[in-house]
Parts: sequence; structure tokens; C-alpha cells
Amino acid sequence: MGFNCGIIGLPNVGKSTIFNALTRAKADSANYPFCTIDPNVGIVNVPDDRLDFIAEHIKPKKVTPTTIEFVDIAGLVKGASKGEGLGNQFLSNIRQVDAVAHVVRCFEDENIVHVNGRVDPKNDIEIINTELLLADLEVLERAIVKVEKNAKSGNKELKEKAKVLKDIYNRASLGVMLKNIVNEDEKELLKEYNLLTLKPMMYVLNVDEEGLYEDNDYVKAVKEIAEKENARVVKICGKIEAELTELDEEEAKQFLKEMGLERSGLEYMIMEGYKLLSLITFFTAGEKEVKAWTIKEGTPAVKAAGKIHSDIERGFIRAEVVDFETFKEYKSMQKIKELGKLRLEGKEYIVKDGDIIYFRFNV
Repeated sequence: MGFNCGIIGLPNVGKSTIFNALTRAKADSANYPFCTIDPNVGIVNVPDDRLDFIAEHIKPKKVTPTTIEFVDIAGLVKGASKGEGLGNQFLSNIRQVDAVAHVVRCFEDENIVHVNGRVDPKNDIEIINTELLLADLEVLERAIVKVEKNAKSGNKELKEKAKVLKDIYNRASLGVMLKNIVNEDEKELLKEYNLLTLKPMMYVLNVDEEGLYEDNDYVKAVKEIAEKENARVVKICGKIEAELTELDEEEAKQFLKEMGLERSGLEYMIMEGYKLLSLITFFTAGEKEVKAWTIKEGTPAVKAAGKIHSDIERGFIRAEVVDFETFKEYKSMQKIKELGKLRLEGKEYIVKDGDIIYFRFNV
């Protein structure tokens, strides 16, 4: 599993259309609020040209890409933090995801009603961010009460914790997302509470066809907000993505080419998701299988081995490593070994994006 990303947004912004396009699942994307009550979960393969290249030259029996899980979460409305709409359910679903893709409507279409009567991305973002922050403040309030109660025993650590939590609460009460006001130590302290406004977030701007080529005023407004929040932005035309799902792979490539687009929205979303969570891909390659694996940036070789099997981590001897660029040059593991281009690395070696690794182990 790569990572999971919750797709959120107000009702009728195009969440389910984008989710359907991403996963080729057919969640009910009817034109009325709350047609997604239980989250739809879709697991999709991560496209990777490097995996295709390795497989083409090693010719294994099986090729396995890494995956990403998208969770389509019910449309959020004003008052969700107080249980309005499907508020409580929404908030518990979103707490489970690693990252958040916030879909914002950046197109006009009189046939698709906007929950607030008009298209206003800035206002839409404020509504969602306010609800997420209010939910977090509620969690912090309860945490402070609990920690203060336990600190009455005279525990200095707990007293200090309560003090820090109160300070964070007061700063967040001014209406600022937690990730924009806490330092690394505070972030560590808050981990146990799984707070929503600490999650990495990207804005997915659902635009019309013209909006893909040129930023309209709606897109410009969201980009301004994203810059202030240090958030990532990806543009997608839900309508085009929906059309792509009806085509086979070759037809889809041709369609994108004719549109003057390098990639589909899916690929852009995955690429941004990877950056969002500091993820990288390494490969294992043999005659039986060529496989892509997702790990966090900065993962040592021994932990990457554990991703494959706990026995490999336990009995780790060494990692035999070649970077993708070297493989691209020689196109053969045999040749790479003969030329002495294969590196031997120990447990502490930090795996790099694109590494092709063979783990030696003994249990």
C-alpha cells in the first residue's frame, strides 16, 4: 500500500466524479448533496515509467506496481463540527486518512447547483477549514481537561503538557490551521490526537476544459490561499477524467496527446500526493517479479527490507543496490554486476527514490 488520501469538499464540487475517474469505480455521483454517505474506498495503481522500463528489460513473469488508496468522504457543510449534515461521520472518516485532497469547484455550470447558490472557492475553502479547525479545537479542549485532571497528582511533565496544549489552543482559536502555527516539538506532542488541520493537504481544483490551459479567476484565488498556507495545488477537469475512464490505455494516451496534455489528472494527483507525504519508490527486480514499493523518504535499508517481509528485516545481511539511472544506461543486471556498478550497502543505508535493491538475509 502506498498511502491513503481522503477526498473532501462541499457537496456538488465534483468529488465523486473525480473519485470515479481516479478509481474507475462507479460511486453514485448524483447531482444532490450527501450522495456519498459511507466513504467509498478505491485502490489504484501508481503509474511509474521506471517500473515499465525495468520490466521491459528484465521480462519477469509478473509486474506489480505500488498502489494508492483514495477515500471519497461525504460532502461537508457549514456546522459539520456540531453534527450538521453528516458532520460527525465525516469527521471520524477523515481522521483515518494520511493526507487530504480538498476538491474545490472552479468552474461555472448552471446545471450543477452549488450548495451556497454561487461559485466562490475562497468562501468554500473557509467553510471547510473552519469546520476542521472547530473539530480540532473540541478535541484539544477535551485533551486539556483530561491532562489537567491527571496533573493534579503533582506530575510536572503533565503540568507542562497542559500548559503547552493550552497555548496551542489559544493560538488556534484565532482561526489559524494548526499546521501553520505549531513547531516540530508541538507537532510530536499532538500526534496522539490525530488532528485534522495538521494533516498534509493539497487543493484539487476542479476546472472546466479551458481552465486546464489558462488559470481563471477562481483558480488564481485558490492559488493565492495555497501559497499562504504552503499547500500544494493540482488542477483537474473532472469531465475529461470521466471521459478517459471510458477509453482503453492506448486510446486514453492518444486522447491526452490530442488535448495537448502530458498526463492525466490521476497522475498529477499521485505525484502531488507523493510529495505531500515525502514518499519515494524503490524496486525489487527478478525473473519471477518486478515490483514497486513505497516508503517514506529517509528510510534505512533494513526498514525497507521489512516492508517486503519481517524475516528479511530480521535476518538482514546487506543490500545490493543500483540506482535507476545506471540501470537505464546498461539495461541489464548481469552487465551491471560484471562492470562492478552494483553497490553493497549496510543496514543504515538511506534508500533513494528509484533504487533497485536485492536484499541478502539469513534467518
